[in-house]
Amino acid sequence: MRIGAVDAELAALYHGPRAGSAPAYERVKHLIVSQINAGRWQEGDQLPSENQLVDALGLSRMTINRALRELAADGMVVRLMGVGTFVAARKSASSLFEVRNIADEIHQRGHRHRTEVVYVREEDVDPANSLIRESLRGKVFHSLMVHFEDETPIQVEDRFVNPAEVPRYPDQDFTRQTPNHYLGVEAPLARGEHVVEAILAAPDECRLLHIERSEPCLVIRRRTWSSRGLVSAARLVHPGSRSRLEGAFGTR
Repeated sequence: MRIGAVDAELAALYHGPRAGSAPAYERVKHLIVSQINAGRWQEGDQLPSENQLVDALGLSRMTINRALRELAADGMVVRLMGVGTFVAARKSASSLFEVRNIADEIHQRGHRHRTEVVYVREEDVDPANSLIRESLRGKVFHSLMVHFEDETPIQVEDRFVNPAEVPRYPDQDFTRQTPNHYLGVEAPLARGEHVVEAILAAPDECRLLHIERSEPCLVIRRRTWSSRGLVSAARLVHPGSRSRLEGAFGTR
């Protein structure tokens, strides 16, 4: 649903007696958040454009841009380059202490999962690739794909797979099943490790995720082994404004 132009009621709210003395960009943020919390603007709705907000509220483009940037950093809205600004869904939760299928996580939230495959190919092991250089030699399978929750990209999956463990990996249709599911069946997990970091994504990853270069991301570098050896090494990039990682430990 597209919200469209800012109406007179919103302009009145911004300039009214309850507006307070906070900086202009903070008042714009408060105005937008109040509309979202009141249910007037709902998940997936497209906000008025920067130009519409500038014209209706009588503010500078710099002020409006700052308000929207900070709301995106807070996870309240999602900004898609060349498309617009949308009310964000609640942040997607991904497991931190276990290896789970992203499709299952999305379905459990009541949303639709789909995958866009950029490529699946065989290539030489790059000696500079710290994920796999200590474990693999010669050829490796390399796949790059994007996972969507409904129509929002929430993860870039950049994965290297050991051909000795799963020789039919390139032949699979990963729009029908995820690599995680396929690898779990073909080479059951014996152990795994992962590292989580905050990063700025590479330009190609920003393009695939429809985010700006300045948006912080979370990256998981994950390696998994079967009882015979290394199966897979993956770099999983999540936009910070759309994702959170969670886990539990200890006994109940």
